[in-house]
Amino acid sequence: MGPVVPTVIPESEVELSAMRAQGAGGQNVNKVSSAIHLRFDIRNSSLAPDHKDRLLELRDSRITRDGVLVIKAQTHRSQDMNRAEAWGRLQELVDSVALPPRVRRPTKPTRASQKRRLETKNLRSQVKVLRGPVRQEP
Repeated sequence: MGPVVPTVIPESEVELSAMRAQGAGGQNVNKVSSAIHLRFDIRNSSLAPDHKDRLLELRDSRITRDGVLVIKAQTHRSQDMNRAEAWGRLQELVDSVALPPRVRRPTKPTRASQKRRLETKNLRSQVKVLRGPVRQEP
């Protein structure tokens, strides 16, 4: 397979809103709406159907039952940097499901690996036997 081409997400499908950030930051946190709340409706997006399915199957707490991905970025002091971080996280998540998972083909253990396994089991058994009570023979 060739290199993965990143999926472009149209800005019209993403809802951005600014809010006050939580945590430390003093007066800046109390006055400035620098945190970004990004909402992306997966089901109503222009992504390919298989991308949508794989995104919705993710066990990610940021995806609501309605299929809306909610990302909150508030690590930076500036709104622009938080907006860029939120977009980056959205793009990273969408790109993570771009390739379908590889199908695992079950294989049989080799004869050598079976032999090694039995030998280590036998060694372990001997160690445990030696740990038992000491028997005196007449």
